[in-house]
Amino acid sequence: MTDDFLNKLHYAENLKNAIVCSVILESLKKRVSVTLITDKAYTSEDVRFAKDTVRGFVPELFDCAVEIVKLTPDCDMVKRKISEALSENFRTVYVTLDEEDIKVTKTDEGFEYEISVMESVPVGSDFCDRISGCLKKSYCGEFKGSYKNNKKSASEIEVEEEEENTEFEVPIRRFGIADFHFIEGTEKQTEAIYLSDVNFESEKVIVCGKIEDINERTFKNGKNKDKPYYVFTINDNTAVQRLTYFPRLKSIDKIKTLKVGDGIVCTCKSELYNGYLRLTANLIDSGCFPVGFIPEKRMSKPVPRFYSVVKPKPYSDIEQTDMFSKSVIPECLKGKTFVVFDLETTGLNCAASSGNMDRIIEIGAYKVVDGVISESFTTFINPKKKLSDEIIRLTGITEEMVADAPDYEQVMPDFFKFCDGAVLVGHNIAGFDFKFVDYYCARCGYMLERKIIDTIPLSQELLFLSNYKLNTVADKFGIVFNHHRAIDDALVTAKIFIELIKIKKSLPKLQ
Repeated sequence: MTDDFLNKLHYAENLKNAIVCSVILESLKKRVSVTLITDKAYTSEDVRFAKDTVRGFVPELFDCAVEIVKLTPDCDMVKRKISEALSENFRTVYVTLDEEDIKVTKTDEGFEYEISVMESVPVGSDFCDRISGCLKKSYCGEFKGSYKNNKKSASEIEVEEEEENTEFEVPIRRFGIADFHFIEGTEKQTEAIYLSDVNFESEKVIVCGKIEDINERTFKNGKNKDKPYYVFTINDNTAVQRLTYFPRLKSIDKIKTLKVGDGIVCTCKSELYNGYLRLTANLIDSGCFPVGFIPEKRMSKPVPRFYSVVKPKPYSDIEQTDMFSKSVIPECLKGKTFVVFDLETTGLNCAASSGNMDRIIEIGAYKVVDGVISESFTTFINPKKKLSDEIIRLTGITEEMVADAPDYEQVMPDFFKFCDGAVLVGHNIAGFDFKFVDYYCARCGYMLERKIIDTIPLSQELLFLSNYKLNTVADKFGIVFNHHRAIDDALVTAKIFIELIKIKKSLPKLQ
């Protein structure tokens, strides 16, 4: 039916290259909204023609609305899409390519491209047709493709694969300790590991930071007597970490003089407990990070060359409400990429310093390119722990749904690749979602850049509502969705983000 619709639509000269971006059915409102993308300037007569054409394919009991968006890709955008199409459909070709092996030229009717393929790699007679078909799902115009053979040898490719699979160990960062003084140790410590880098087990780890909180507690010893121990929360400007300390009798009076704001140097043991890393201090001395200390940027594993477990899918929307209004896409969204995401987790604890970080059970994400939602990324994640009745009731995610799902070590490399080069967007992303993905990506060696936009303060700036919960903001824009599922929350957040930017007409400062 889509082909019949497009054949009729293409009778209009200005719509002859148009494609369908989304078809949205609102059952309760009995309305169908269709968004078209064209590469040519269009008139009000073209809009009327498009609406009449849509009307012929929509049951009479439904109203219909049509919006046309003009979007003209450039050569770099087409080249990236060709690379994605090769990765999804011709993996053997994809892994042999260098950047210069794909050449794209703009023509009056669209684009021409040429792909240089290793002579020994078969591609089939429909190779270019399939690539062009992928391009036409995203962009208007004609796409004429060809390929030529190159003389790359198999041995070159083997070397590349070997390098691709080489383990990458993220270097551990350290800073020099200032103003060191003994409290109970006997060995002067000169360097401490960044708290944010302590993600491994070790019998001896030296950390240093200012005390943010001290709690004195008691435990029963073997003789059933109460014995004191302390829980310190320290900050070294890279992370906040909680550690436990059991004092010696000879040093307990000195430890009791420590207060919030003091700098301490802790010789610790780091170990996994119930799946989480915890620190236990064996010795505490005095010291702090240097004045004016600015943490150096942590090296990250390189972006994976291809997706492994979770592969993005082209975005299509048949049930959600209309993300477009009659206004055009703001210029500030064009030429930029955003990843809008949401999580479901085993709980609300997103502070690794507490020693009991909750776990991700679902990621839902959408990529917004040039103001248009173009791809989705979704997966369950096996938390390797029992889900609480409250989480099951709230999210509808059951033990069975996550039992066979990949774990975060498998998912996060793919999510990191999906986010590469994008600004991250979410509803309460600064206070919740980013902390989770940042922590679990880092556990895998991938360092996310903190380039984020939170739609809560953006909504507070632009809207006057009783509260700014996701469903309240969605109601403002007439968006109906299944709340408390990551993929649905991410989609509605993407739509809200676009609508808010249409109102603001500029991007907010990154947080």
